[in-house]
Amino acid sequence: MASFLRQRPPAWFRIVAVILLLWGLMGAASVYLHVAYGADMDPKATDWDRAYYAALPGWFTPVYAVAVGGGLLGAIALLMGSRLAKPLFIVSLIAVVVQFGYVFLGTDMLARKGAAITVPFPLFIAAVAAAQVWLADLAQRRGWIG
Repeated sequence: MASFLRQRPPAWFRIVAVILLLWGLMGAASVYLHVAYGADMDPKATDWDRAYYAALPGWFTPVYAVAVGGGLLGAIALLMGSRLAKPLFIVSLIAVVVQFGYVFLGTDMLARKGAAITVPFPLFIAAVAAAQVWLADLAQRRGWIG
């Protein structure tokens, strides 16, 4: 019966959901490169970069995969009109916070590379993850997903 109450989402919502799907696919490619090549994916990798990748704890890559996978699956859920989008995006956001919390608090990356180089992109990633949660919540409240 709930599917009869679902409202048709506006065109901008579908466009944003497709952009989030593409974002998730780019993230999946990044996880693959991280696993397959580590620091060697960057031809300018320094000895510090190689040591950093080698010293990452065993839980780091699974958390990275959950961050990306939750976002990707959440975008798919949005496009399918599923209420699973919000919890998937929440899991993704939590994993993003854990991942970058470790990078910034558990390593000397800030001291080595500087905030101007290391902070902007992770901050953007966290902002996108938070916006995904907000969008899924909005979609649920407006009846665009059920």
